[in-house]
Amino acid sequence: MSLIETIDQDIKKAMLAKQEAQLRSLRAVKAALLVAKTEKGASDVMTQDAEIKVLQRLVKQRKESAEIYQAQNRPDLQQIEEEELGFIETYLPKQLDRADVEHIIKGIITSVGATSVKDMGKVMGAANKELAGKADGRTISEVVKQLLS
Repeated sequence: MSLIETIDQDIKKAMLAKQEAQLRSLRAVKAALLVAKTEKGASDVMTQDAEIKVLQRLVKQRKESAEIYQAQNRPDLQQIEEEELGFIETYLPKQLDRADVEHIIKGIITSVGATSVKDMGKVMGAANKELAGKADGRTISEVVKQLLS
C-alpha cells in the first residue's frame, strides 16, 4: 500500500474518531504528496524516496515554525506545530541517534579519504546518500564538521 493510500485510510479513521489535530496533519501530508506528484517532471507513481523527502520537508517546516513561534512567545501556535510534527514523524522511518550517525560518517570519511574540512563536500555528498531518510541534514552536517575539524 502506498503512502497516499495509508494517509487516506488514516484520514477516515481520524474523521470518525473526531481527532482534529491528527486530521489537520494528515490533510497537510496528503496535500503535499499530491502537489509533489503533480509537479512538472514528476511521474505518476512516487517512489518511496520521494515520499520520504516530502515528509522530511514537512517535518523541517514544522520544526522551524515551532522555533519561530517560541521566539515570538506564541505557545498556542507552537503547540499546533509540534502536534502536527509528532503525527507527521510517525510516517518517517526511524531516525538514527547521533552516535549511530557518527559511526556511519566515520566510515564514510575513511572510505572517501577525507582529512580536513576542505573535504567536507565529498563527505556530505556520500553521507546524504547513505543516510537519506535516516537522519536530518542538520545533524549530518554538524557531525561531519565535528569529525573533520
